Amino acid sequence: MSDTKWTLHPDRFFDPAPAQRTIARELYATVADLPLVCPHGHVNPRLFVDEHASFGTPTDLLIIPDHYVFRMLYSQGVPLEALGVPSNDGSPVEQDHRKIWQTFAEHFHLFRGTPSGIWLKQELIEVFGVEEKLCGANAQAIYDHIAAQLASPNFTPRRMYERFKIEVLCTTDAASDTLQDHQTIRDSGWRGKVLPTFRPDAVVNLDAPNWRANVDALSAAVGFEVDSYGKLIQALEARRAFFVEMGAHATDHAALTAYTGELTPHEADAIFQRALKGAATADDATRFTGHMLMEMARMSIEDGMVMQIHVGSFRNHNLAVFERFGLDKGCDIPVASEFTHNLRPLLAKYGNDPRLTLLLFTLDEDTYARELATLAGHYPALKLGPPWWFHDSLNGMRRYFDRVTETAGLYNTAGFNDDTRAFPSIPARHDVWRRASANWVAGLVVRHVVDMDDAHEMILDLAYRLAKRAYKL
Repeated sequence: MSDTKWTLHPDRFFDPAPAQRTIARELYATVADLPLVCPHGHVNPRLFVDEHASFGTPTDLLIIPDHYVFRMLYSQGVPLEALGVPSNDGSPVEQDHRKIWQTFAEHFHLFRGTPSGIWLKQELIEVFGVEEKLCGANAQAIYDHIAAQLASPNFTPRRMYERFKIEVLCTTDAASDTLQDHQTIRDSGWRGKVLPTFRPDAVVNLDAPNWRANVDALSAAVGFEVDSYGKLIQALEARRAFFVEMGAHATDHAALTAYTGELTPHEADAIFQRALKGAATADDATRFTGHMLMEMARMSIEDGMVMQIHVGSFRNHNLAVFERFGLDKGCDIPVASEFTHNLRPLLAKYGNDPRLTLLLFTLDEDTYARELATLAGHYPALKLGPPWWFHDSLNGMRRYFDRVTETAGLYNTAGFNDDTRAFPSIPARHDVWRRASANWVAGLVVRHVVDMDDAHEMILDLAYRLAKRAYKL
Protein backbone atom coordinates (compact mmCIF):
# COMPACT_ATOMS: atom_id res chain seq x y z
CA MET A 1 0.00 0.00 0.00
CA SER A 2 1.43 3.38 -1.06
CA ASP A 3 1.92 6.24 1.39
CA THR A 4 1.06 8.72 -1.37
CA LYS A 5 -2.21 10.54 -0.86
CA TRP A 6 -4.92 9.39 -3.27
CA THR A 7 -5.80 12.35 -5.50
CA LEU A 8 -7.46 13.33 -8.77
CA HIS A 9 -5.14 14.83 -11.37
CA PRO A 10 -6.42 18.26 -12.48
CA ASP A 11 -5.67 17.44 -16.15
CA ARG A 12 -7.31 14.03 -16.15
CA PHE A 13 -8.85 12.97 -19.45
CA PHE A 14 -7.24 15.84 -21.39
CA ASP A 15 -5.00 15.21 -24.39
CA PRO A 16 -1.26 15.01 -23.58
CA ALA A 17 -0.41 17.34 -26.48
CA PRO A 18 0.34 20.70 -24.78
CA ALA A 19 -1.62 22.93 -27.18
CA GLN A 20 -4.83 20.91 -26.95
CA ARG A 21 -4.48 20.32 -23.21
CA THR A 22 -4.09 24.05 -22.55
CA ILE A 23 -7.27 24.88 -24.46
CA ALA A 24 -9.17 21.99 -22.89
CA ARG A 25 -8.17 23.29 -19.47
CA GLU A 26 -9.46 26.76 -20.32
CA LEU A 27 -12.76 25.49 -21.71
CA TYR A 28 -13.38 23.10 -18.84
CA ALA A 29 -12.79 25.85 -16.28
CA THR A 30 -15.73 27.80 -17.70
CA VAL A 31 -18.21 24.97 -17.10
CA ALA A 32 -16.73 22.98 -14.19
CA ASP A 33 -18.96 24.61 -11.59
CA LEU A 34 -22.17 24.97 -13.57
CA PRO A 35 -25.31 23.43 -12.05
CA LEU A 36 -26.06 19.82 -12.99
CA VAL A 37 -29.09 19.17 -15.19
CA CYS A 38 -30.17 15.54 -14.74
CA PRO A 39 -33.07 15.02 -17.18
CA HIS A 40 -33.05 11.22 -17.22
CA GLY A 41 -32.12 8.77 -14.48
CA HIS A 42 -33.28 6.15 -12.01
CA VAL A 43 -32.66 7.64 -8.58
CA ASN A 44 -35.48 6.70 -6.21
CA PRO A 45 -37.52 9.83 -5.33
CA ARG A 46 -38.17 8.34 -1.88
CA LEU A 47 -34.65 9.42 -0.91
CA PHE A 48 -35.81 13.04 -0.85
CA VAL A 49 -39.12 12.65 0.98
CA ASP A 50 -37.70 12.98 4.49
CA GLU A 51 -35.36 15.84 5.30
CA HIS A 52 -33.47 13.54 7.67
CA ALA A 53 -33.40 10.46 5.44
CA SER A 54 -30.28 8.33 5.48
CA PHE A 55 -28.54 6.39 2.72
CA GLY A 56 -27.87 3.61 5.21
CA THR A 57 -24.46 1.98 5.32
CA PRO A 58 -21.65 2.43 2.79
CA THR A 59 -22.64 -0.98 1.44
CA ASP A 60 -26.29 0.07 1.10
CA LEU A 61 -25.21 3.11 -0.88
CA LEU A 62 -22.31 1.97 -3.06
CA ILE A 63 -22.61 -1.78 -3.62
CA ILE A 64 -25.97 -3.50 -3.16
CA PRO A 65 -28.04 -1.33 -5.57
CA ASP A 66 -25.34 -0.73 -8.21
CA HIS A 67 -25.35 -3.30 -11.01
CA TYR A 68 -22.24 -1.68 -12.53
CA VAL A 69 -20.38 -2.70 -9.37
CA PHE A 70 -21.69 -6.19 -8.72
CA ARG A 71 -21.70 -7.09 -12.44
CA MET A 72 -17.92 -6.77 -12.54
CA LEU A 73 -17.41 -8.80 -9.38
CA TYR A 74 -19.84 -11.47 -10.58
CA SER A 75 -17.83 -11.78 -13.82
CA GLN A 76 -14.84 -12.73 -11.67
CA GLY A 77 -16.69 -15.41 -9.75
CA VAL A 78 -18.02 -13.47 -6.75
CA PRO A 79 -21.60 -14.69 -6.15
CA LEU A 80 -24.30 -12.04 -5.93
CA GLU A 81 -25.31 -13.63 -2.62
CA ALA A 82 -21.92 -12.64 -1.21
CA LEU A 83 -22.61 -9.03 -2.15
CA GLY A 84 -25.96 -8.83 -0.35
CA VAL A 85 -28.05 -8.50 -3.53
CA PRO A 86 -31.62 -9.37 -2.43
CA SER A 87 -33.05 -12.57 -3.87
CA ASN A 88 -36.55 -12.80 -5.32
CA ASP A 89 -37.31 -16.08 -3.57
CA GLY A 90 -36.16 -14.93 -0.17
CA SER A 91 -33.23 -17.34 -0.10
CA PRO A 92 -30.41 -16.17 2.16
CA VAL A 93 -27.80 -13.63 1.07
CA GLU A 94 -24.96 -12.05 3.00
CA GLN A 95 -26.28 -9.62 5.63
CA ASP A 96 -22.97 -8.48 7.15
CA HIS A 97 -22.32 -5.17 5.41
CA ARG A 98 -18.74 -4.98 6.62
CA LYS A 99 -18.04 -8.39 5.11
CA ILE A 100 -19.60 -7.30 1.81
CA TRP A 101 -17.48 -4.14 1.84
CA GLN A 102 -14.37 -6.21 2.50
CA THR A 103 -15.13 -8.37 -0.53
CA PHE A 104 -15.65 -5.25 -2.65
CA ALA A 105 -12.40 -3.68 -1.44
CA GLU A 106 -10.40 -6.83 -2.12
CA HIS A 107 -11.67 -6.75 -5.71
CA PHE A 108 -11.41 -3.00 -6.24
CA HIS A 109 -8.54 -3.52 -8.68
CA LEU A 110 -11.03 -5.03 -11.15
CA PHE A 111 -12.28 -1.54 -11.93
CA ARG A 112 -8.93 -0.22 -13.19
CA GLY A 113 -9.38 1.62 -16.47
CA THR A 114 -13.18 1.29 -16.47
CA PRO A 115 -15.86 4.02 -16.28
CA SER A 116 -17.00 2.56 -12.96
CA GLY A 117 -13.44 2.87 -11.65
CA ILE A 118 -13.34 6.53 -12.70
CA TRP A 119 -16.67 7.28 -11.04
CA LEU A 120 -15.89 5.35 -7.86
CA LYS A 121 -12.52 7.04 -7.44
CA GLN A 122 -14.04 10.50 -7.78
CA GLU A 123 -16.92 9.63 -5.43
CA LEU A 124 -14.61 8.30 -2.75
CA ILE A 125 -12.19 11.22 -2.95
CA GLU A 126 -14.44 14.22 -3.60
CA VAL A 127 -17.72 13.20 -1.97
CA PHE A 128 -16.40 11.25 1.04
CA GLY A 129 -12.87 12.60 1.49
CA VAL A 130 -11.11 9.23 1.25
CA GLU A 131 -7.34 9.77 1.05
CA GLU A 132 -6.09 6.21 0.51
CA LYS A 133 -6.74 3.97 -2.48
CA LEU A 134 -9.26 1.36 -1.39
CA CYS A 135 -7.89 -2.17 -0.87
CA GLY A 136 -8.37 -5.13 1.42
CA ALA A 137 -5.92 -3.82 4.03
CA ASN A 138 -7.70 -0.50 4.61
CA ALA A 139 -11.24 -1.61 3.84
CA GLN A 140 -12.60 -1.42 7.37
CA ALA A 141 -10.99 1.94 8.16
CA ILE A 142 -12.47 3.43 5.00
CA TYR A 143 -15.84 1.83 5.80
CA ASP A 144 -15.77 3.53 9.22
CA HIS A 145 -14.83 6.85 7.62
CA ILE A 146 -17.69 6.75 5.09
CA ALA A 147 -20.17 5.48 7.69
CA ALA A 148 -19.33 8.44 9.93
CA GLN A 149 -19.89 10.82 7.02
CA LEU A 150 -23.24 9.22 6.17
CA ALA A 151 -24.35 9.67 9.78
CA SER A 152 -23.71 13.42 9.52
CA PRO A 153 -26.56 15.86 8.75
CA ASN A 154 -24.50 17.11 5.79
CA PHE A 155 -24.79 13.73 4.06
CA THR A 156 -28.54 13.31 3.84
CA PRO A 157 -29.88 12.96 0.28
CA ARG A 158 -31.27 16.51 0.30
CA ARG A 159 -28.04 18.07 1.52
CA MET A 160 -26.03 16.13 -1.04
CA TYR A 161 -28.42 17.21 -3.79
CA GLU A 162 -27.71 20.80 -2.81
CA ARG A 163 -23.98 20.22 -2.45
CA PHE A 164 -23.84 18.66 -5.93
CA LYS A 165 -25.48 21.82 -7.36
CA ILE A 166 -28.24 19.82 -9.00
CA GLU A 167 -30.67 22.13 -10.74
CA VAL A 168 -33.22 19.44 -11.63
CA LEU A 169 -33.34 15.68 -11.17
CA CYS A 170 -35.79 13.56 -13.18
CA THR A 171 -36.73 10.09 -11.99
CA THR A 172 -38.28 7.20 -13.94
CA ASP A 173 -41.74 6.10 -12.85
CA ALA A 174 -44.18 3.40 -13.93
CA ALA A 175 -47.43 4.41 -15.62
CA SER A 176 -49.37 3.14 -12.60
CA ASP A 177 -47.24 4.97 -10.00
CA THR A 178 -49.21 7.16 -7.60
CA LEU A 179 -46.27 9.63 -7.53
CA GLN A 180 -46.94 10.03 -3.82
CA ASP A 181 -43.25 10.51 -3.10
CA HIS A 182 -43.13 13.34 -5.63
CA GLN A 183 -46.21 14.91 -4.07
CA THR A 184 -44.67 14.68 -0.60
CA ILE A 185 -41.50 16.37 -1.83
CA ARG A 186 -43.56 19.16 -3.39
CA ASP A 187 -45.60 19.63 -0.22
CA SER A 188 -42.50 19.74 2.01
CA GLY A 189 -41.39 23.17 0.86
CA TRP A 190 -37.89 21.93 0.04
CA ARG A 191 -36.49 23.84 -2.93
CA GLY A 192 -34.97 20.83 -4.69
CA LYS A 193 -36.56 20.08 -8.07
CA VAL A 194 -37.31 16.35 -8.47
CA LEU A 195 -39.60 15.57 -11.41
CA PRO A 196 -41.22 12.32 -12.57
CA THR A 197 -40.81 10.69 -15.99
CA PHE A 198 -43.58 8.58 -17.52
CA ARG A 199 -42.45 5.02 -18.38
CA PRO A 200 -45.24 2.74 -19.66
CA ASP A 201 -43.10 -0.25 -20.73
CA ALA A 202 -44.59 -2.54 -18.11
CA VAL A 203 -48.03 -2.35 -19.77
CA VAL A 204 -47.28 -1.67 -23.45
CA ASN A 205 -44.56 -4.33 -23.85
CA LEU A 206 -46.61 -7.52 -23.76
CA ASP A 207 -43.53 -9.59 -22.95
CA ALA A 208 -42.69 -7.53 -19.87
CA PRO A 209 -42.34 -9.56 -16.66
CA ASN A 210 -45.66 -9.76 -14.76
CA TRP A 211 -47.45 -7.98 -17.61
CA ARG A 212 -50.97 -8.94 -16.49
CA ALA A 213 -50.34 -7.78 -12.92
CA ASN A 214 -49.00 -4.52 -14.32
CA VAL A 215 -52.23 -4.02 -16.30
CA ASP A 216 -54.22 -4.67 -13.13
CA ALA A 217 -52.14 -2.01 -11.34
CA LEU A 218 -52.86 0.43 -14.16
CA SER A 219 -56.59 -0.35 -13.82
CA ALA A 220 -56.42 0.43 -10.12
CA ALA A 221 -54.61 3.71 -10.82
CA VAL A 222 -57.23 4.98 -13.28
CA GLY A 223 -60.28 3.56 -11.54
CA PHE A 224 -61.62 1.43 -14.39
CA GLU A 225 -60.79 -1.97 -15.81
CA VAL A 226 -58.30 -1.92 -18.66
CA ASP A 227 -59.85 -4.82 -20.54
CA SER A 228 -59.48 -3.63 -24.14
CA TYR A 229 -57.07 -1.76 -26.35
CA GLY A 230 -59.37 1.26 -26.30
CA LYS A 231 -59.36 1.27 -22.50
CA LEU A 232 -55.56 0.97 -22.51
CA ILE A 233 -55.25 4.10 -24.64
CA GLN A 234 -57.75 5.92 -22.41
CA ALA A 235 -55.83 4.88 -19.31
CA LEU A 236 -52.44 5.91 -20.70
CA GLU A 237 -53.74 9.30 -21.77
CA ALA A 238 -55.20 9.85 -18.30
CA ARG A 239 -51.97 8.86 -16.60
CA ARG A 240 -49.89 11.05 -18.88
CA ALA A 241 -52.11 14.01 -18.00
CA PHE A 242 -51.54 13.29 -14.31
CA PHE A 243 -47.77 13.06 -14.81
CA VAL A 244 -47.80 16.42 -16.61
CA GLU A 245 -49.72 17.94 -13.68
CA MET A 246 -46.98 16.58 -11.42
CA GLY A 247 -44.26 18.29 -13.43
CA ALA A 248 -43.16 15.59 -15.86
CA HIS A 249 -41.39 16.79 -18.98
CA ALA A 250 -40.61 13.45 -20.64
CA THR A 251 -41.60 9.87 -21.31
CA ASP A 252 -39.22 6.93 -21.60
CA HIS A 253 -39.60 3.76 -23.64
CA ALA A 254 -37.34 0.73 -23.85
CA ALA A 255 -37.54 -1.73 -26.73
CA LEU A 256 -35.35 -4.51 -28.03
CA THR A 257 -35.59 -3.08 -31.55
CA ALA A 258 -36.57 0.24 -33.11
CA TYR A 259 -39.45 -1.38 -34.97
CA THR A 260 -42.52 0.82 -35.45
CA GLY A 261 -45.65 0.09 -37.41
CA GLU A 262 -49.28 1.11 -37.20
CA LEU A 263 -52.06 -1.34 -36.40
CA THR A 264 -55.76 -0.76 -36.90
CA PRO A 265 -57.75 -0.48 -33.66
CA HIS A 266 -59.25 -3.90 -34.44
CA GLU A 267 -55.81 -5.49 -34.91
CA ALA A 268 -54.48 -3.87 -31.76
CA ASP A 269 -57.44 -5.05 -29.69
CA ALA A 270 -57.17 -8.59 -31.04
CA ILE A 271 -53.55 -8.74 -29.88
CA PHE A 272 -54.44 -7.19 -26.53
CA GLN A 273 -57.19 -9.75 -25.97
CA ARG A 274 -54.79 -12.59 -26.73
CA ALA A 275 -52.37 -11.09 -24.22
CA LEU A 276 -55.07 -10.93 -21.53
CA LYS A 277 -55.64 -14.66 -22.09
CA GLY A 278 -51.92 -15.40 -21.93
CA ALA A 279 -51.88 -16.37 -25.61
CA ALA A 280 -49.91 -13.52 -27.21
CA THR A 281 -47.00 -14.59 -29.42
CA ALA A 282 -43.55 -13.02 -29.73
CA ASP A 283 -44.67 -11.51 -33.02
CA ASP A 284 -47.73 -10.06 -31.28
CA ALA A 285 -45.48 -8.41 -28.70
CA THR A 286 -43.18 -6.91 -31.34
CA ARG A 287 -46.06 -5.54 -33.42
CA PHE A 288 -47.89 -4.17 -30.38
CA THR A 289 -44.82 -2.39 -28.98
CA GLY A 290 -44.12 -0.93 -32.44
CA HIS A 291 -47.67 0.36 -32.68
CA MET A 292 -47.64 1.77 -29.16
CA LEU A 293 -44.44 3.71 -29.88
CA MET A 294 -46.37 5.46 -32.62
CA GLU A 295 -49.23 6.11 -30.22
CA MET A 296 -46.80 7.53 -27.68
CA ALA A 297 -45.44 9.89 -30.36
CA ARG A 298 -48.98 11.05 -31.10
CA MET A 299 -49.62 11.66 -27.43
CA SER A 300 -46.34 13.56 -27.06
CA ILE A 301 -47.39 15.93 -29.83
CA GLU A 302 -50.64 16.50 -27.96
CA ASP A 303 -49.30 16.93 -24.41
CA GLY A 304 -45.81 18.28 -25.16
CA MET A 305 -43.79 15.64 -23.31
CA VAL A 306 -40.39 14.81 -24.77
CA MET A 307 -40.24 11.18 -25.96
CA GLN A 308 -37.18 9.04 -25.27
CA ILE A 309 -36.59 5.63 -26.87
CA HIS A 310 -33.81 3.37 -25.59
CA VAL A 311 -33.13 0.58 -28.07
CA GLY A 312 -30.95 -2.48 -28.22
CA SER A 313 -30.75 -4.18 -24.82
CA PHE A 314 -31.43 -7.91 -24.62
CA ARG A 315 -32.80 -7.96 -21.11
CA ASN A 316 -32.07 -10.68 -18.57
CA HIS A 317 -29.74 -12.69 -20.79
CA ASN A 318 -28.62 -14.80 -17.82
CA LEU A 319 -31.82 -16.61 -16.90
CA ALA A 320 -30.35 -18.16 -13.76
CA VAL A 321 -29.58 -14.70 -12.36
CA PHE A 322 -32.93 -13.29 -13.50
CA GLU A 323 -34.91 -16.10 -11.93
CA ARG A 324 -33.03 -15.84 -8.65
CA PHE A 325 -32.55 -12.05 -8.37
CA GLY A 326 -34.94 -10.37 -10.83
CA LEU A 327 -34.55 -7.33 -13.06
CA ASP A 328 -31.55 -5.01 -13.42
CA LYS A 329 -28.90 -7.35 -12.09
CA GLY A 330 -26.18 -6.70 -14.64
CA CYS A 331 -27.08 -9.34 -17.20
CA ASP A 332 -28.55 -7.16 -19.96
CA ILE A 333 -26.55 -7.49 -23.19
CA PRO A 334 -26.46 -5.19 -26.28
CA VAL A 335 -27.71 -6.43 -29.64
CA ALA A 336 -27.30 -5.09 -33.18
CA SER A 337 -29.96 -2.53 -34.09
CA GLU A 338 -31.46 -1.09 -37.28
CA PHE A 339 -33.18 2.29 -37.40
CA THR A 340 -33.58 3.43 -41.01
CA HIS A 341 -36.32 0.96 -41.92
CA ASN A 342 -37.68 0.27 -38.44
CA LEU A 343 -38.32 3.92 -37.55
CA ARG A 344 -39.61 4.95 -40.94
CA PRO A 345 -43.34 4.43 -40.16
CA LEU A 346 -43.12 6.62 -37.05
CA LEU A 347 -41.00 9.27 -38.77
CA ALA A 348 -43.20 9.28 -41.86
CA LYS A 349 -46.20 10.12 -39.72
CA TYR A 350 -44.67 12.35 -37.04
CA GLY A 351 -41.02 13.05 -37.80
CA ASN A 352 -41.69 16.29 -39.69
CA ASP A 353 -43.78 17.75 -36.88
CA PRO A 354 -41.69 20.24 -34.85
CA ARG A 355 -44.05 19.79 -31.90
CA LEU A 356 -42.49 16.36 -31.30
CA THR A 357 -39.09 15.98 -29.65
CA LEU A 358 -37.95 12.38 -30.06
CA LEU A 359 -34.64 11.45 -28.41
CA LEU A 360 -32.96 8.23 -29.53
CA PHE A 361 -30.48 6.15 -27.54
CA THR A 362 -28.69 3.06 -28.79
CA LEU A 363 -26.28 0.40 -27.56
CA ASP A 364 -25.14 -0.26 -31.14
CA GLU A 365 -22.43 2.28 -31.96
CA ASP A 366 -22.22 1.00 -35.54
CA THR A 367 -25.46 2.88 -36.21
CA TYR A 368 -24.07 6.29 -35.18
CA ALA A 369 -22.64 7.40 -38.52
CA ARG A 370 -24.53 5.01 -40.78
CA GLU A 371 -28.07 5.78 -39.57
CA LEU A 372 -28.63 7.89 -36.49
CA ALA A 373 -26.54 10.93 -37.40
CA THR A 374 -28.12 11.13 -40.83
CA LEU A 375 -31.65 10.67 -39.48
CA ALA A 376 -31.16 13.30 -36.78
CA GLY A 377 -29.51 15.57 -39.34
CA HIS A 378 -32.73 15.58 -41.35
CA TYR A 379 -35.95 15.07 -39.35
CA PRO A 380 -37.02 18.12 -37.31
CA ALA A 381 -38.50 15.96 -34.53
CA LEU A 382 -35.41 13.83 -33.97
CA LYS A 383 -32.40 14.34 -31.71
CA LEU A 384 -29.76 11.96 -30.41
CA GLY A 385 -29.27 11.23 -26.75
CA PRO A 386 -25.72 10.93 -25.38
CA PRO A 387 -23.66 7.72 -25.28
CA TRP A 388 -25.68 5.29 -23.24
CA TRP A 389 -24.92 2.60 -20.67
CA PHE A 390 -21.92 0.56 -21.81
CA HIS A 391 -20.76 3.53 -23.91
CA ASP A 392 -21.05 6.16 -21.15
CA SER A 393 -17.26 6.31 -20.97
CA LEU A 394 -14.32 8.40 -22.10
CA ASN A 395 -13.78 6.29 -25.18
CA GLY A 396 -17.50 6.04 -25.84
CA MET A 397 -17.86 9.83 -25.72
CA ARG A 398 -14.97 10.32 -28.11
CA ARG A 399 -16.44 7.82 -30.58
CA TYR A 400 -19.83 9.53 -30.29
CA PHE A 401 -18.42 12.99 -31.02
CA ASP A 402 -16.38 11.70 -33.97
CA ARG A 403 -19.18 9.67 -35.57
CA VAL A 404 -22.24 11.82 -34.87
CA THR A 405 -21.49 15.53 -34.98
CA GLU A 406 -20.02 15.88 -38.48
CA THR A 407 -23.35 14.79 -39.97
CA ALA A 408 -25.94 15.61 -37.33
CA GLY A 409 -24.28 18.75 -36.01
CA LEU A 410 -23.99 19.53 -32.34
CA TYR A 411 -27.48 21.00 -32.10
CA ASN A 412 -29.25 17.82 -33.11
CA THR A 413 -27.91 16.17 -29.94
CA ALA A 414 -29.32 16.41 -26.43
CA GLY A 415 -26.33 17.09 -24.23
CA PHE A 416 -25.72 14.74 -21.32
CA ASN A 417 -27.76 12.76 -18.85
CA ASP A 418 -26.32 10.51 -16.16
CA ASP A 419 -28.99 7.76 -16.39
CA THR A 420 -28.04 6.28 -13.02
CA ARG A 421 -29.42 4.76 -9.85
CA ALA A 422 -26.14 5.53 -8.06
CA PHE A 423 -26.91 9.00 -6.70
CA PRO A 424 -23.42 9.87 -5.35
CA SER A 425 -21.87 9.12 -8.76
CA ILE A 426 -23.83 11.90 -10.49
CA PRO A 427 -21.20 14.67 -10.13
CA ALA A 428 -18.44 12.33 -11.35
CA ARG A 429 -20.45 11.28 -14.40
CA HIS A 430 -21.13 14.89 -15.38
CA ASP A 431 -17.51 15.80 -14.77
CA VAL A 432 -16.31 13.08 -17.15
CA TRP A 433 -18.67 14.40 -19.83
CA ARG A 434 -17.56 18.00 -19.30
CA ARG A 435 -13.88 17.07 -19.47
CA ALA A 436 -14.37 14.83 -22.50
CA SER A 437 -16.38 17.58 -24.20
CA ALA A 438 -13.75 20.22 -23.43
CA ASN A 439 -11.02 17.99 -24.80
CA TRP A 440 -12.98 17.24 -28.01
CA VAL A 441 -13.79 20.91 -28.64
CA ALA A 442 -10.16 21.82 -27.92
CA GLY A 443 -9.15 19.34 -30.62
CA LEU A 444 -11.32 21.23 -33.11
CA VAL A 445 -9.66 24.49 -32.09
CA VAL A 446 -6.09 23.28 -32.51
CA ARG A 447 -6.99 21.91 -35.95
CA HIS A 448 -8.59 25.29 -36.79
CA VAL A 449 -12.04 23.79 -37.39
CA VAL A 450 -13.63 26.27 -34.96
CA ASP A 451 -12.31 29.39 -33.25
CA MET A 452 -12.27 30.13 -29.54
CA ASP A 453 -15.50 32.12 -29.64
CA ASP A 454 -17.28 29.10 -31.11
CA ALA A 455 -15.50 26.80 -28.67
CA HIS A 456 -16.76 28.70 -25.61
CA GLU A 457 -20.33 28.53 -26.90
CA MET A 458 -19.99 24.82 -27.72
CA ILE A 459 -18.69 23.79 -24.31
CA LEU A 460 -21.47 25.73 -22.56
CA ASP A 461 -24.01 24.00 -24.78
CA LEU A 462 -22.53 20.55 -24.20
CA ALA A 463 -22.24 20.97 -20.45
CA TYR A 464 -25.56 22.65 -19.75
CA ARG A 465 -27.73 24.26 -22.40
CA LEU A 466 -28.37 21.36 -24.80
CA ALA A 467 -29.96 19.18 -22.11
CA LYS A 468 -32.16 22.01 -20.85
CA ARG A 469 -33.31 22.79 -24.37
CA ALA A 470 -33.91 19.19 -25.46
CA TYR A 471 -35.92 18.31 -22.36
CA LYS A 472 -37.71 21.68 -22.16
CA LEU A 473 -36.46 22.25 -18.61
